[in-house]
Amino acid sequence: MTIIIRESERGFLFKNGIFQRMIAPGKHKIWSFLGESFIKVISDGRLDFPEMSLPILRKDPEFEKCVALIDVPDDRLAIHYVDGRISGTLRPGTYAFWNIEKKNTFETIDITIPEDAAQLPVSYFMAYIPAVYYTKLDVGEGEVGLLFYNGVYQRTLNAGQYYYWNYHTKVTMHNIDMRIKQLDISGQEILTADKVSLRVNFICTYQVTDPVSIVTRLKDYKTQLHVLVQLILREFTGKYRFDELLRQKESIGGFVLEKLRERESEFFIKFSDAGIKDIILPGEIRDIMNTVLIAEKSAQASVITRREETAATKSLLDTARLMDENTTLYKLKELEYLERICERVGSISVDTGGGILSNLRELIAVR
Repeated sequence: MTIIIRESERGFLFKNGIFQRMIAPGKHKIWSFLGESFIKVISDGRLDFPEMSLPILRKDPEFEKCVALIDVPDDRLAIHYVDGRISGTLRPGTYAFWNIEKKNTFETIDITIPEDAAQLPVSYFMAYIPAVYYTKLDVGEGEVGLLFYNGVYQRTLNAGQYYYWNYHTKVTMHNIDMRIKQLDISGQEILTADKVSLRVNFICTYQVTDPVSIVTRLKDYKTQLHVLVQLILREFTGKYRFDELLRQKESIGGFVLEKLRERESEFFIKFSDAGIKDIILPGEIRDIMNTVLIAEKSAQASVITRREETAATKSLLDTARLMDENTTLYKLKELEYLERICERVGSISVDTGGGILSNLRELIAVR
């Protein structure tokens, strides 16, 4: 049997199932009656023959000349280049690529040292390197990142994006916001000295001063801060009765801030401000306060009404005194009232007896 192997192909000759040699491009005779057989493949890309093992193929010197071989250890990765351009990443294992029409080269990378990942371009991680081999860390603006290897602190990272190998090393990071932050205590229930239950909304601002200590020496520092503010609030309110507390609510913020600043070194934090947002009264207390407020406003309204009535009476008295002393002024006042009366008169009935006319004449007669 005659076979033809093209330029882009290679053949593998077997006799009685045993590999003999690689067949080059050209015309060849295969003597099947002698037990010869062959396999023909495309001589481009990666060699992957389930029927044959690579060590057997490598016994042929011609085969060795036509392929690029690489053995990637367990603690390495290999960057695969085809004609000088990156093609992909090879995991641990043995690989063979046809090295005839295209040139295959490799660059092995040690993945045992986490920070060595920074030597590679970021684009390699985004497109070629499997995510299982590295850890990506992001530190935002205004933050610092505390880097840990297997739970042991290594160093502090500034804002940016970082890549680390995680082969046999657990790489983790704690992000700490270094900006001024706000701590809200909402709906905190407290008791006054006279056992009145109130709810307080409180706020304070703070800034981390030692990020390493706050992570390595404190567990969940935000929860601890929350509890600390609660205790200080209860300490203050427990000293005063309900009505006393309402009169001194403006001083609560200053008291809490002073107490917090005494504990700054323990929490590795600097407190800058604190204050009450509002105090929420129980329903029954709120109804009582509303009743008191209505009574106070009603009393104030009564005082104002009496004051205006007194002023009006005094004005009338002054007017009467002037009219009593001046007859002309008295007459003008009569005419003014007569004019007002006439404005409301719809019709006039004439009395021939002269009763109304006489009365009007008497009203306007000059005394």
